[in-house]
Amino acid sequence: MKKRYGLLTNGIVWFGVAVSVSEIEAGIEIGAESAHDSLWLPLVLGHILGGILLFFVGLIGARVRLNAMQTTESTFGKFGSKFFATLNAFQLLAWVAVLNAQGARALGGLNLPISFPASCVILAVLIAIWVKVGLKRSANVATVVVAALTVLLVAFSVKLLGINVAPTGSTAKHLFGFWTIFEISIAMPLSWLPVISDYTKDAENPLSATATSAIAYTIASLWMYILGVEISGLGVNNDIAQAILLAGFGVPGIIIVVASTVTTNFLAANSAGESIKVIHGKVKHKTAGVVVALLSSVLAISGIMEHYISFLYLIASVFAPMAAVLLVSFYLTDHSKVGKAFWIGNLFAWLVGFAVYQYAAHLESVFLGPTLLSVVVSFVISYLFSKTLTLKPKGN
Repeated sequence: MKKRYGLLTNGIVWFGVAVSVSEIEAGIEIGAESAHDSLWLPLVLGHILGGILLFFVGLIGARVRLNAMQTTESTFGKFGSKFFATLNAFQLLAWVAVLNAQGARALGGLNLPISFPASCVILAVLIAIWVKVGLKRSANVATVVVAALTVLLVAFSVKLLGINVAPTGSTAKHLFGFWTIFEISIAMPLSWLPVISDYTKDAENPLSATATSAIAYTIASLWMYILGVEISGLGVNNDIAQAILLAGFGVPGIIIVVASTVTTNFLAANSAGESIKVIHGKVKHKTAGVVVALLSSVLAISGIMEHYISFLYLIASVFAPMAAVLLVSFYLTDHSKVGKAFWIGNLFAWLVGFAVYQYAAHLESVFLGPTLLSVVVSFVISYLFSKTLTLKPKGN
């Protein structure tokens, strides 16, 4: 019998995913460009809505026992499933590289006698080893690592809150508005939409495990964003490493950076392998995940960090409308009454949502923000199209 994961494992995995330098960096971005008295509502709202979407998408894989990209086949057809799996494999490779580069940069700021390229390679090798070992054989180790990481982060958070800094107004030339803050906030949870089912599919209790995963991620992600906001007001040039040193965290700071980078990147690299398996069934997902982890170091060294925020937006523009269509297909459609036209209609609904996002992203301000607007548009189009296809004349 296949081994299933319990609630604790799911919670630990997804808590560890959110504990990352990238989440803190996003919080710093918001804190540095926003008035602190007006950022909390969009920050929290973005995470709550992102967590809700994460739950419903993850529940699909948990119930049908398929990985994230396999769940898209009934909605977009075999061609559509391979299309999204290909996009997902590429974005996860880039995602691992971004996180790798952020971790290596933070380590460099802690005055370690290791070059940036060497740090990128070391982190990539650690990730590759974990992917090769696999979550099932390393669940106990993951529990210990995340528990230790949590204790260190609690101590770090308390230390940061105890640092007295003279209050100053934001020096940003252009303050972020409500929907911009919301957009950066929701971007992180949505970046994991095409990944979560890779892990909920093996849960003992689909509903409870998915809820635990989404809640654990949302809480930890909010925590990291808040840490970032606090760091932005410390006068350390928005530098995580300098904040760690200011708090008096030397070796603990190194552990935080390394552990948080590896726990998050393991999941992304492993899921890249799952997507590659959908593209070509003969490829072993662990082998593919190891290759992705190692290739990420090359991308990280090449300077992918320069396009970090734009990269987050690109992920949302592809997978947010895809998730919206997937939700309609799974929860609101009778698949016994649909045919190939259904897949074409769903691809059209996704494409419109993608286009809406791309257009809205170039506007200075848009109601709901580009991500949520694209989700609503794709959801409505897909729903109306599915109802049109499933309606049959009376008497037939």
